[in-house]
Amino acid sequence: MDKETNVRVSSDLILLHDHDNVLVCRQVIEPGVRLVIDGAEVVAGERIEVGHKVARRDLSVGDKIIKYGAPIGSMTGAAPKGGHVHLHNMKSDYIPSHTRKVVG
Repeated sequence: MDKETNVRVSSDLILLHDHDNVLVCRQVIEPGVRLVIDGAEVVAGERIEVGHKVARRDLSVGDKIIKYGAPIGSMTGAAPKGGHVHLHNMKSDYIPSHTRKVVG
C-alpha cells in the first residue's frame, strides 16, 4: 500500500499519480488474472500488454483519461474497472489521429 495516497494496486500495475484513473501494466496480464485495484479485486477479461493502460475505475464514453495527473485523451468506448484502455477505446485530445504505422 502506498503510504502517501493509501492506494493499493497489484504489483502488475503502476500508479503514476494519485489522481490518475488509469494504471500502467508493468508485465503482461493474461485473461483470468486477479488484480487488486484500490483494495477491490477484479479479474482481467483480456490480455493486456506491457505499457498499456488499465482502468482504475469504470470509464464511460467521453470520460477524460487521466495519466501523470493530467488529461491525455478521451474514452471512445467503455471500460470496466480493470479493463484494457488503449487505442481501441480511447483517442488523444491533442493529436487528430494516432496510429503506429511503419513508414518506409
